Amino acid sequence: MKRFRKPAILTAAAVLLISPFTPQTAAASAEVKDLVLLENAAQVHEEIENNEVDLTALNLYEDGHYTKVEENLNWSSSNKNVATVDKDGTVTLTGQNGRTFISVSDGKNKDRIAVDHKPAQGEPALVKQKGDQYDLIHNAIEGMTLEEKVGQMLMPDFRNWEGKNVTKMLPEIEQVVKDYHLGGVILFRENVVTTEQTAELVADYQEASQEQGLLMAIDQEGGIVTRLQSGTDMPGNMALGATRSPEITEDVGTAIGSELESLGINMNLAPVLDVNNNPDNPVIGTRSFGEDPELVADLGIAYTKGLQSTGVAATAKHFPGHGDTAVDSHLGLPEVPYDKERLMEVELYPFQKAMEADIDAIMTAHVTFPKIDDTKVISQKDGTEISLPATLSPKVLTGLMREEMGYDGLIITDALNMKAISDHFGSVDAVIRAVKAGTDIVLMPVGLEEVAEGLLDAVKSGEISEERIEQSVERILTLKLERGIFKEETQPNMDEILSEANATVGSPEHQAIEKEASDRSITLVKNDDVLPLNLDGKIVVVGNTFIDRLHTSISAYRDDVQLIKSTQPLNDDQLAQVQEADHIIVGTYTYNVAGRAPSSSQMQLVQQLINEADAPVIGVGIRNPYDVMAYPQVDSYLAQYGFNDVSFDATAATIFGENNPTGQLPVTIPGEDGKALYEFGHGLSY
Repeated sequence: MKRFRKPAILTAAAVLLISPFTPQTAAASAEVKDLVLLENAAQVHEEIENNEVDLTALNLYEDGHYTKVEENLNWSSSNKNVATVDKDGTVTLTGQNGRTFISVSDGKNKDRIAVDHKPAQGEPALVKQKGDQYDLIHNAIEGMTLEEKVGQMLMPDFRNWEGKNVTKMLPEIEQVVKDYHLGGVILFRENVVTTEQTAELVADYQEASQEQGLLMAIDQEGGIVTRLQSGTDMPGNMALGATRSPEITEDVGTAIGSELESLGINMNLAPVLDVNNNPDNPVIGTRSFGEDPELVADLGIAYTKGLQSTGVAATAKHFPGHGDTAVDSHLGLPEVPYDKERLMEVELYPFQKAMEADIDAIMTAHVTFPKIDDTKVISQKDGTEISLPATLSPKVLTGLMREEMGYDGLIITDALNMKAISDHFGSVDAVIRAVKAGTDIVLMPVGLEEVAEGLLDAVKSGEISEERIEQSVERILTLKLERGIFKEETQPNMDEILSEANATVGSPEHQAIEKEASDRSITLVKNDDVLPLNLDGKIVVVGNTFIDRLHTSISAYRDDVQLIKSTQPLNDDQLAQVQEADHIIVGTYTYNVAGRAPSSSQMQLVQQLINEADAPVIGVGIRNPYDVMAYPQVDSYLAQYGFNDVSFDATAATIFGENNPTGQLPVTIPGEDGKALYEFGHGLSY
C-alpha cells in the first residue's frame, strides 16, 4: 500500500539543502476532459434571487477532479427575451415569461443549463441537465487514492512552528499540506494578525492544496472566543441572548461571515448551541445564548442563517451538549447524566432545530453521556474504567445523531488534543474510534504522521472499510462543492482580494451592528434608585481585570474619574479615597466558581466597598452575569457579558442614562436555598 510521504523539509538547515517546492497547476498533471456548469451538479442548490444568478464553470479532468475556470470562456443565452448573461456568467432575468438555455464554451467543450420563468409554477428556477459528468463527487472519489481520501478527513492546526507563530506560509508547512493531502486547516489568533497578512496566508494555503481546495476553519464565535485580530469585535452569544433579537443575531452572523469570506476563510466553527443551564460551567458560560432551549435554538438558527448566507459554512457545537457541565473538557472529562427524554427536551433541542435548518456541520463534545452510551473503556492515563466520550461513541454519533435525529451533514470532532481525549486515549486510537463512531473530520489530531499512518493501517487491516472512509469524503466534498471551495485554474488576483478584505473587515456597517448588539445587550439587573447617574459628584472606579477599559469608557463622560486598581481589599489610603466618592463603580471579572466565591479576594473587595463606603456601589459583571451572587447587597448591578470595547462603552452609556437598558437575563441567577436571586428574563429599564 502506498504510504504518506514524510515531509522532506523539517529544519532550517534542510531548507538550505532542498530546492523550494514548485507547485504545478492541475492542467500540468492531468488532461481536461470536459467543461460543466457547477449548477448542474445534483449537490448544488442555487437559487435565483432578485432576478439574478451567478453561474460557475468547471474544468473536469480525466482523474475525476475539477477546477474553477473563468478565463477564455464564451457565455450565451438562447432567448435573450427571457434572460441575458454577461462575460462573467452572471444571468439577469428580464421578467418575461419563457425558457432560455444559458451556455458556456471554452472553444472545445461546452455545457448549458435551462432557466425557466413561468409564474404559474412559482419563482424562476434553474433546470439542471442530466448526465454522468455532473456526478462530480463520485467521479472525484473514484479518481482519488486512499491516501488522498484519508487526507480529506484531517484538519490540523499550524498555530506555531519551531516556537514561532505562523503568520505566513512556510515551505515546511506547504510540504505537509501536500504530503498528507490535507482536506482542511484550522487557524488561531496567532495566525490572523492583520487583514492583509491573513488574506495572503489563506491564499497561500489554498495554493498549497492539491486537487481539492481546503476547508479553512476558524473559531470566530464572537465575544470571548474571537480570533481575528483586525476584525469587528462582536459581542458573544449570551449578550445576543440578552437582546432577545433574532434580527440582530442574524446581522451579527452575516457580518462575521462577510469578514471571514473576504479573507478566504470558508468555515466558521460556530455557533455554540450548548444550553448553559449550569452556572458553574467553566468552559461554555457566556459562549451560550442562554439557558432556555428555544431561545438557544431561535438565535442559533438566526446566526447560522446570517453566516451561511455569506457562503461560509456554519458549525453547531458541542453535540450532544456541553452546557450542563462543571468540568472543562480541555482539562478533564465531564459527564452529563440525563436520560434521552430530558436530553431531547433541553440539550438536543437546539441541535435538532439546526439540523432541520440545514446547518452545514456539527461538532462533537468530549463529554460522556452514560444514559445514551454506557460503554466503559480503560483509561490510558491511570488504568481506571471510564465512560466513552460522545466524540468516540457510535451510539451518539451514528445511532443518535444520524439515525434518530436524521442528520446527514458533516460531523467534525472537537480538538483531539484536549485532555478529555488525550489523557485517556492514544492519538491513533482516538482518531480510529472517532472515525468508526461516525465523524467525518478529525480536528487537531495529536501527531499528524502517526494518525495518517494509523488510519491507513486500519483500512488495510479491515478495521475500517474504505467504503466508510468514502462516506466521509463524500460529505466533505459535498460541503466544499456547495460552498464553492475548489481549486482555480488561474491565480487569484491578490490586489482585488485585499481591496475587498480591507473594505469589509471592521467596516463602519459592521461596527454599527456591533454597537447595536452591545447597546441592546446591557442588562440592568438591580437598581436601588442609583441609576442613571447625573454628571455631578465624584466618581471612583475600582477593580482589576479589564478595569482600565471600564475606566476609559466612564471617563468619556467625566474627565476626573479616579481609578483604584486592586486585586485585594483596599488599604487605608485607598479606603480614604473611596470614602470621598459620591458614586463607586466596581467591575468584577470571573470565569469559574472560585472567582465568584465570597472568599475570593475580588469579592472580598466588593463586600468591603458595600459595607464600609458611604456612597452607593454600582457593580458591573464584566463577563459573567452570575457575579452578583457573591455581592447581592450591591446598590445597582449591570450585566455586560463580555469585554469587547463597545460593550464597555454601552455600559458607560447605560450608567449615565444615554442608553436605556433593554437587555433581559438569558439565564437564571441562583440565590440561596435553591431559590432564584433573579429569574430568567429579568431586566430593568429607566
